[in-house]
Amino acid sequence: MSAKDSMAKEYFADNARFADLCNNILYGGREVILPENLKERDTTEVLTALGLDKKTIAVQKLRDIFKNASIKYTGKSYVVLIGVENQSDIHYSIPVKNMFYDVMAYGNQVKETAKKHRKEKDTATSDEFLSGFTKEDKLIPVITITVYLGTKEWDGPRKLSDMFGDVDEELLPFIPDYRINLLAPREITDFTGFRTSIRQLFEVLKNAYDKEKMQEVLQNDEKFSKVDRETVEAINLFAGTDIDIDEKEEVIDMCKAWEEQKNEGREEGRELGERQKIISLIVKKLQKNKSVAEIADDLEEKEEVIAPIYEAALSMKPDYDVEKIYELLEKNKKLA
Repeated sequence: MSAKDSMAKEYFADNARFADLCNNILYGGREVILPENLKERDTTEVLTALGLDKKTIAVQKLRDIFKNASIKYTGKSYVVLIGVENQSDIHYSIPVKNMFYDVMAYGNQVKETAKKHRKEKDTATSDEFLSGFTKEDKLIPVITITVYLGTKEWDGPRKLSDMFGDVDEELLPFIPDYRINLLAPREITDFTGFRTSIRQLFEVLKNAYDKEKMQEVLQNDEKFSKVDRETVEAINLFAGTDIDIDEKEEVIDMCKAWEEQKNEGREEGRELGERQKIISLIVKKLQKNKSVAEIADDLEEKEEVIAPIYEAALSMKPDYDVEKIYELLEKNKKLA
């Protein structure tokens, strides 16, 4: 399992974040699914069937996250099974993948119901006995949500029919379709419905491709001044940022950390420019056949500072490429 897969599973398995995610996808941000009403389920889906040779075939799939949700809404109570599949990359057969998970979840419900009836011997007709399912038995609905954690725009299929080639239009009504429930940060236009720090994660993923937009988001949203450690770690991993995290801190001011990182970058740039300027001056004097002592005197610098640059430049003649001389000096510094 990759670092991104592990991080995503651990991050969204948290009940508060899971509920926040589901409420935004399923209820437009209304707080309907509560964290305390979520219960972990086994993420392993196993479905068995008889093969052509009459031998039992077992198919096993492992979901990312799978929970039982008890929902009280509009004066009624409901139970639904919700799975979350995290994608750090675009998956071009995701409708088939998710549909298979859902079919297995329904198949397991039927299998467990049939097992119960066989044990209790309570089927009333031969039809119910053969089905393993009675007219009164009901399935628990299964919903699978795909969370795309990439920074590119999603250009993969959103339903099974997107994967078809040319199909006779008269046949389409007879072909069952399957639509995925996709959350792609680049497509979110309003983040105010999120109540947990997944809001900050998705906002960064939406704007990660544009540093100016990222700066604007960090400056205008005060919630970035207090971001939990796990979310900053997720942002660094999925958005490719390098926000500094103090091991002693559980809450990070991302606005401050981002600004400090930018300042460090500017300082490093200035240092690089100054260093290359000195190299360029030494090269010019070297080309005039001046010695280390003479160059040090001209530049009012110590000979021990000039000498390594002089030697590195000599090794690069006759081109005297300033950038290559700088790279050689940096390499020698690391080896020292």
